[in-house]
Amino acid sequence: MHLIIPFAASPGWADQSALPALKLPHLQQLLRQLGPLPADCGDAMSLSPPHERALARALGLPTDDGLIPWAALQARQRPELRQPGAAWAFITLCHWQLNSHHVAMGHLPLPDLGGAESDDLLAAMRGYFEEDGILLFPDQPGRWLAQGDLFAGLASAATDRVVGRSLEAWMPRSAQAAPLRRLQNEMQMLLYTHPVNDARAARGLPAVNSFWLSGTGALPVGYQMPDASCQPTVIDTLRQPALTQDWAVWQQAWQTLDASQIAPLRQVHRSGQPLQITLCGEQGSQSWHTRPLSAWQKVKHLFGSQPLSSLLEQL
Repeated sequence: MHLIIPFAASPGWADQSALPALKLPHLQQLLRQLGPLPADCGDAMSLSPPHERALARALGLPTDDGLIPWAALQARQRPELRQPGAAWAFITLCHWQLNSHHVAMGHLPLPDLGGAESDDLLAAMRGYFEEDGILLFPDQPGRWLAQGDLFAGLASAATDRVVGRSLEAWMPRSAQAAPLRRLQNEMQMLLYTHPVNDARAARGLPAVNSFWLSGTGALPVGYQMPDASCQPTVIDTLRQPALTQDWAVWQQAWQTLDASQIAPLRQVHRSGQPLQITLCGEQGSQSWHTRPLSAWQKVKHLFGSQPLSSLLEQL
C-alpha cells in the first residue's frame, strides 16, 4: 500500500500559525516505525509539482519537468483515442483575473461549469484549434483532451502550480508554443461575447475567458500501466484549502485525515503488510516505507526523531 499526500506542506505557512499548532499523532507515530527513502528535492518554481513527480515515479512514467504525459495516459484509457506515440495535452477552461500589474489564474476547476456549457464552448473553439493541427476531445466538464504534434516535447506547468498566482512565470515562451499563445488571444476575443458567459454572468459566476495547457507529452514506447493493486492512492483533501491559503480549514483537514486514514495504517504496518507514505510540499517530497529496523535504529527512531513540524518544513 502506497499513500501519496499532496499539499502536506506549503510556503504559505510563513506568516501563519498552522504548522506549529498542527497535531498529527498517528502520522508522527507511524513515521517513527518506518524508514525514510531518499528525498525528492526541487524548487517551488518547477513546472511539475512534487506530488505529480511522486505519482509519475510510482506509475513508471517520465518525470522530466513539465513533461509528465498525464493527458496521453488519460487518452489511453479510451480505445477510440489510442494512438501509439501520439502527443497529447489537457486544455482546461479557466478565468484569468486581470489586475493592474499582472494576470492571475482564478479558481480551478471553474465553479458550476456543467457538461452542456463545456460542450457548447468546445463546439465554438474546436475549429480554431484544428487550423493549427490540434484535435479536441471532451474529457470532463471544463477540460478537454488535445492531440497534436505541437505537444511533443513542449513543457507545460501543472494547473496546481498556477491557481491564484500570477501567470507571468508559468507561461510557455518558446517558439514552439507561439501558436498556443495566439490561440489564447483568439479565444479571449471569442469568449468575450459567447452566450455561455452571458448565462454565467447572470448567475454571478466568473467568465470563461481563456484556457490553460498542461499534462503535455507522449507515453514512452511500450509503456504498461502497473496493476491496480500496485498503484498508489492519492489523498487530495488538503489541496483546496492549501491553494486558497485557508490554513484553519487546511489544519482541520489534516487532523481529519490523520484520524480517519492514517490511524488505520498503523494496524496495516503491525500486520506486516508493505506500506509507503509520501508527503509532498511545494518544493519536494519525502517517502517512508516498511523495512526491518535494528534494535539501535528502533531506539534512534523513538528518541531521536525530528518533530513532525520540522519534517514538513523541509518539503
